[in-house]
Amino acid sequence: MSRLDVIEMFHGISFPGHLHTQDSLQLALKFQFQDTDILITSYPKSGTTWMQEIVTLIFSRGDPHLSQTVPNWARAPWLEHYYCAAMLEAASTTPRIITTHLPHHLLGPALQGSKAKIIYVSRNPKDVAVSFYYFHKMANFLPDAGSFAEFLNQFLEGTLHFGSWFDHIKGWTCQTATMNNLLNVTYEEMSMDLHGTIKRIGSFLQCPLVEDEISNCVKHCSFSSMKDNKMVNHTLTPEEIMDHSKGSFMRNGETGDWKNMFTEEQNQCFESVYKSKMQGCTLKFVWEDTNKITMSSSSL
Repeated sequence: MSRLDVIEMFHGISFPGHLHTQDSLQLALKFQFQDTDILITSYPKSGTTWMQEIVTLIFSRGDPHLSQTVPNWARAPWLEHYYCAAMLEAASTTPRIITTHLPHHLLGPALQGSKAKIIYVSRNPKDVAVSFYYFHKMANFLPDAGSFAEFLNQFLEGTLHFGSWFDHIKGWTCQTATMNNLLNVTYEEMSMDLHGTIKRIGSFLQCPLVEDEISNCVKHCSFSSMKDNKMVNHTLTPEEIMDHSKGSFMRNGETGDWKNMFTEEQNQCFESVYKSKMQGCTLKFVWEDTNKITMSSSSL
């Protein structure tokens, strides 16, 4: 299935037709979650792959065999992709690890009453925009990115594939107060304290690890380890789908990379939109390099 130029519009949000169909998207909304399921959810380029690796290693108790022999899209298939049902049927492992980019207002009804554990991964939106821009340059199933200025405007307007970052993050994270089976984890937390974050996730998943197991998890899900792992870095993906000559799926993994792209004018515009759209939201993000930690709810 290629459909590289196909766009699927679904509930007002555009999805790449390469892996999404109307049927697969509809099936995702009717999915029967099991209480033992683990759902990783995020907006694109927010640390999803990293979390897939962490959860795999936690349930493997730090043993890298599975993460080094089975592609991450098979270990933690995407709920809304057309191949998901077949992947889950073929899998024999429990719990099932499932991944999604769907917003809460679409997927929430299917999760109603479920005890499935949900991990929401977020990242500061300036770095998301930059990472997503570079991903568009190499992913042939995504529209032409144009200039970064054009792309950033689309990001702020919420017209990119997968919809609005603002709607996505507010829709999921505002559930924390009412859902004790939802854990929020940020990309920056993973960057600053991977050991502590893995320990926290293991506890949430009721799979606590001893120190040696945590250390093995840290070793095998470090950015350098994942970048060299063909089961994670998408070098197995054919060139016609992902043009590896135009970039790397795992680019640099830095926090604060947006400073290398944003002009002062773009930053001021972003801050204005962020302040307006995130009003009343208590989320805090790290905007700087994690070696120079600066916490803020909106501005620098």
